[in-house]
Amino acid sequence: MNKNVDESSRQTAKMNRERLALPERPAILVEIEKKAEDIRTKMARLREQRLAKEAQEVRTEISEAANRPAKATPKKRFR
Repeated sequence: MNKNVDESSRQTAKMNRERLALPERPAILVEIEKKAEDIRTKMARLREQRLAKEAQEVRTEISEAANRPAKATPKKRFR
């Protein structure tokens, strides 16, 4: 019985592969390419956002450094 189930499963899988392979293959390839393009577009958008955020952080650091009062230098004592 186990052998029959394995054979049946193999036949079913083979029929499904053959059914999907020929007529739908171009459509599947187009869909995969579209998904890949969407991912590349999203990655580019996220990269731009990350770089803009990093640039803003640097500008903030520079601005804060410019607004801080200078450290007081100790007075020199003459002996």
